[in-house]
Amino acid sequence: MTTLSKFLMIALSAVLALTMFLPTANADKLSDLEKQKQEVQQKQSELNSGIQQKTNEISQNQTTLEKIIAKIRELDNQIIETQTKIDVVQAEIDQTKIEIDELRKSIEELERKIAEREELLKERARAIQLSGGSVDYIDVLLGANSFVDFIDRFSAVNILIEADREIMREQAADKKLLAEQKAEVETKLAEQEAAKAELVSLKNSLDAQKKEQAQLVKDLKAEQERLAKEKSSLQAEHAETMNINADLEKKIGAEQARLAEIARKAEEARLAKEAAARKAEAQRQAAASKASAASAPAATVTQASVSSNAGSSTFIVPAAGRFTSGFGGRDIGDGAESHLGMDIANSTGTPIIAAASGMVSFAGNMGGYGNVVILTHSINGQTHATVYAHLNSINVSVGQSVSQGQQVAGMGNTGRSTGTHLHFEIHVGPWNGARSNAVNPTPYIR
Repeated sequence: MTTLSKFLMIALSAVLALTMFLPTANADKLSDLEKQKQEVQQKQSELNSGIQQKTNEISQNQTTLEKIIAKIRELDNQIIETQTKIDVVQAEIDQTKIEIDELRKSIEELERKIAEREELLKERARAIQLSGGSVDYIDVLLGANSFVDFIDRFSAVNILIEADREIMREQAADKKLLAEQKAEVETKLAEQEAAKAELVSLKNSLDAQKKEQAQLVKDLKAEQERLAKEKSSLQAEHAETMNINADLEKKIGAEQARLAEIARKAEEARLAKEAAARKAEAQRQAAASKASAASAPAATVTQASVSSNAGSSTFIVPAAGRFTSGFGGRDIGDGAESHLGMDIANSTGTPIIAAASGMVSFAGNMGGYGNVVILTHSINGQTHATVYAHLNSINVSVGQSVSQGQQVAGMGNTGRSTGTHLHFEIHVGPWNGARSNAVNPTPYIR
């Protein structure tokens, strides 16, 4: 081997070694960014749940508030109705008091008559006392001078006796009427006062209920205000995490672009190394042929043989198994969704190999994708990314260079998965997190 060939081989080896070690720091940074993104997405999910919870609480409070306000309206109607009844009873009481005033005049007249009769009776009693203690109507009758005088005296005695009896009857009747009128008025007034007291008590109770309900309304409105502030705060925080997420997307995109550039340079170095190796082999073959020709001119020249698979730009099938789902729309029970890759099913632990040579840009858990490995490739100057999801095990680490066909993981059922399988994606360009550049893998693999 000539001195120039040796120098080229040493230089290319140094460049390749340098490109093998440079990606690690950048890949680690990408992994950290991906981890931050997952944390932000988890935070967003928690904030969304918090916002929904606050919305539900506000809705429940609003329903309760509306019921209480309706109750207050009902109480207002009852209070108005009760107050109307109180006013009616009060009018009756006022009317009864007027009747009492009118009856009082009648009572006063009765009392005057009773007093006069009592005075008359007292006078008669005094007359009887002065006459010896009694009036002997027999003596009056026997003292008649004639029969006609006897008849006159008898009539006079009867008139006096009947007058006394009438006085006594009227006195008794008036006293009875007086007692009845007094009792009637007092009973009626007492009943009305009792009815008023009952209505006033009811109104006081309704007023107390209204006051209590009004306090509940006040408390609920304060609670609504508090919940609205908390919801607003959560929404603001959610908006901030959205901005953070967008910023992380940009940083991840930038890191992917940088890693893709490193992969491209590594690919160039690999191709240059292979070219140098082919050139060195050709020179060696030429030198050998020249030496052989000097000693054996008739010998046949042998062409260098280079593996046809070396540097192949074609993706290979990443796992053995049964094809179960393709690229595009599908529904696995949670509604229609876009399936951004192809699924291959087999038993747990089935080897997953790199579909093309590249560099590990992510190795870890990714939420619904479960355990994931992402490789970044540079093929014919074009950056590609491949995704291997739902893994049972991971055999590579971030920043590691892998060759086409090298095992990177074992098949599994992690994340949002309905059975042991590999979910495989191809992205034209660096993997950008949104998977907007995912393509149907079928035309790309052989």
